[in-house]
This record gives sequence, structure tokens and C-alpha cells, in this order.
Amino acid sequence: MSYKNRRGSYSKFIFIFVAIKIALNLLSISRFGFHRDEFLHLVLADHLDWGYKEVPPFIALLARISLSLFGDSVFAARIFPTIAGGLIIWLTGRITVELGGRRFAITLACLGLIFAPAFVASNYLFQPVVFDQLWWVLTVWLFCKYLNTADVRYLYWLGAAVGLGMLTKYSMAFFTGSLIIGILISNERKLLFNRHVVISALIAVLIFLPNIIWQFAHHLPVITHMKELRETQLDYVKPSDFMLQQLLVNGVSLFIWLTGFFFLLFAFKLRRFRYLAIAYILIFLFLLYMDGKSYYIFGAYPMLFAAGGFALEKMITRSWVVLRIATILLFIVPNLLLLPLFLPVLSLDKTLAAFRYSAEHLPFLKFAVTWEDQKQHPLTQDYADMLGWEEMAKKAADAYHSLTPEQQKHAQIYADNYGEAGALHHFHKKYNMPDVVSLNSSFTLWAPDSLNAKYIVYVDDDDNVTARLAPLLESYKQMGEVTTPLAREKGTRIYLLVNPSPKLNEVYSTELAKKRLQ
Repeated sequence: MSYKNRRGSYSKFIFIFVAIKIALNLLSISRFGFHRDEFLHLVLADHLDWGYKEVPPFIALLARISLSLFGDSVFAARIFPTIAGGLIIWLTGRITVELGGRRFAITLACLGLIFAPAFVASNYLFQPVVFDQLWWVLTVWLFCKYLNTADVRYLYWLGAAVGLGMLTKYSMAFFTGSLIIGILISNERKLLFNRHVVISALIAVLIFLPNIIWQFAHHLPVITHMKELRETQLDYVKPSDFMLQQLLVNGVSLFIWLTGFFFLLFAFKLRRFRYLAIAYILIFLFLLYMDGKSYYIFGAYPMLFAAGGFALEKMITRSWVVLRIATILLFIVPNLLLLPLFLPVLSLDKTLAAFRYSAEHLPFLKFAVTWEDQKQHPLTQDYADMLGWEEMAKKAADAYHSLTPEQQKHAQIYADNYGEAGALHHFHKKYNMPDVVSLNSSFTLWAPDSLNAKYIVYVDDDDNVTARLAPLLESYKQMGEVTTPLAREKGTRIYLLVNPSPKLNEVYSTELAKKRLQ
């Protein structure tokens, strides 16, 4: 069938799967609580700029819009990620159509993606990850449209998508580079040799330019951030673990995308789209070399799911209705049973029961409860990162309100890491306490020049107070501790520091000056 005849088809059909994705998210996104990273990204709404220590500015703008339109609840914060997740499904369906797929192909590609653990887990939290995936998928769809139509307008939109992707997460640069190299290697390289490609590149650069300027004005913090990331997290990632996780993170939907990958590489019917498989190989090898986390490459899978749906549709003809139904059930239902492990559709107690069952009967899923410390825990790291925050904020507020009104005038609140600082910022109005000070992550950018209060409520998940600060204080007292059993912050302590010596402010000022240069 010609492109002209199939170009406008299946939109209503694809929308069915978009609705399924959005409905699943809406049923679950208000459970447990805010994630550590969500607190940080919501804080950025109060400090809009063209860049931050760990992320470009797009997530901050979304946070401002989200807070203004929807409020500050957990449910409200996850509305935009849910919309983005729905758009990823929509674009996956549209890519399937561009490859030549029909209803069966669309069904396999979209349902496979909806219930794949990787996308279940990463498409509901207010983080740059889901929006990064969206720009990757949009880029692929736009180039497929350009390839099928030769309409240069799609190139211009592609430039805008790449630019906005770079303002969302810097990994967009690696994916774009992989796509370009993949196209140059393939037989479609001639499509890149025209002035419209140059204009598209200029559009991307112009959109991203403010962040480039900000990076240089702030001493290229992205380099420092990547260095710290490698030292504290990525060094734990073994190449063998990365490769194994790519085979596990999509569950049984592995067989859909893997079929698509090999079909793109070797099948005559998809020879024009071979650059997609080449791009996947390149980004895979790059992340393998860089000790990247498994989720860094998730945005490349929707195009492989689309190709897999197309391939299986060609292999299983319409006359084999029973086999088609069996294929859908085989590649989808097992992932549906795993849903509570990656999306909080159940209460915490029932979720824990699901994890206990998987630990006993499904040992291959141990990667799901293996945290950055490479140890296994009762819950996923994401779930544990949603617990205990309001308890911590309330106990910090109790410590602050233990002071007399006069003492409160000379008090500050300090947090040791960005999760604690983000939670204290989020709840400080609710519990009527001052905003927090921290020298972790982007909080450095707006930290006050001095820490010179007579009373400091200090929130610490380490032993900094007893090991480092005690000699600089007149006295200190532990006022509380996070006791939520499964929280990653369990054991975080709240101290009241009394009459710090001027040396404490000197230590603070020195560290602040150092971090502002990084």
C-alpha cells in the first residue's frame, strides 16, 4: 500500500492504547508520596534560570506551569509525566504506521510498551527521564515522516525537537549523534546532504544556545556533575550488568523489540529504516563504554517496538487469528502480572507482598530491587525514595518550633542532601518554618552567603554533626529521627545546633565558594 493511502490511518485505533496508558497512570500516581528527585525538580520552579547543576532548564519550566495549573499535590506533579507517557505511546503507534504496520502491529508495539517494566517505572514520576524519552521518540517519528514524504517541514520540526530535547537532558546529544551516524552509514545518507538539514541544525543550536551560555557563565557544572556521577554511582555499573539489564528491563516484551531490531538490520522490507538499528547499536556501545545506567537508553526502544510489531505482523498472517491472539497474550500478560513491582497500583502492604513473592519465585527480577549500592532491598529504590519525607519535615518543624519566638528570629534550617532539602522546601509553608539551606546539588546556586544563625536545625543522613561539627558548636541535641521502616532515608537525624562558632560559617563559606566554581 502506498504511503499516501496509509498515512492518515489508525489514529483512532492508536488512541485506544494512549487511553490505556493514561488510565493506568491516573489510577496509581497518587500513591506512596513524592520521590526524592521530584522534590528537586519542583524546587527549580522557584528559581527559573537557563540551567542548573544537574539538569537543563526544561523541567523547571514544566514545574512552574504544573504548580500554577494543578497545585502541589503528588497527583498534580505527575500529570505532565502521564501526558508525556501517553504521547510516547501515540508516537510509537505512528512510527509503526510509518514502517508499514497495521492494527496487529500497532497492538503489539503499543501494548508491549505500555506494560514493559522499563516504561511502566519511568513514565509517571516528575523527572526529566520521561520527557527525554518523548523527544527521542518524536525525533525518530519526524525523520521517518521526512524519509517517507521528503517534506522538509519535518526536518525543521526535527531541529526544534532536538533543541528542546537538549534543554531537557544532555543525553539527547548522544542519541542525535547516533542517528546521524546511522543515517550516514545507511543507504539513506543522501537525505542529509541539503541545505534544509543545515537549517534544522541551526534551529536546534539556537534553541539550546541559552543553556550553552549559562554553562560557560557558571564554569561548566555539567562536567563536574558527570564526574561526580561516575565516582558515586556509575562506577558501580558493570558492563555485564548493563547488558543483562537491557535484556530484562522490558520483561517478555523483549521478544517484540529484539525481533524489531533484527528485522531492521536484515529484512529487505525495512531496509530504508536500517539506520534505526545502527543508531541503537551506537548508543548502546557508547553507554556501555561510559558505564551508563540502564535507563539512559530507554528512549531508543519505542522505535524497536514499532519495528517488532511490524515484523511479527508480517510473520503471522491475518488467517492465523488464533496465533495472533496467542502472541499478544504471550508477550503482554506476564508483564501485566509484574505491574505492581514498577507502578504503585496497589497499597504498600500488597506491594510488599508482591515483592516477597517475586523474590521467592522470580529470582531473575532481582535487578528491580538492586539499588545503586548494588545491594538487594525489600522494595525498588524508586519506591523507597517516596517514603518518609513528610515525617522528616514534620520533625524538623517540631525542632524549629521548640525554640521561643525570639530564638526563631535567629534560626536557620540546613539539609545535607538535595532530597532532604527538597522535602523541607516543599513542606516548609505547611509546617510554618523557614526555607531550607543546602550546599548539595543545585541548592548551591541560591544558597545564602553565610550560615551564621544562633540556632540551626540540621538534617543529616550521615554523622557530620558528631564527626565534623561538634567542636564548632556550643552544644547540640538530636531532636528526632526518620523511623519509616522502608524509607531510603530511614535513620536520617534532626539536630538542633546551638551557638555555632564563627569557624562554622567559615567552613560553610569556603565550601559554598568552591561549589559555585564547579
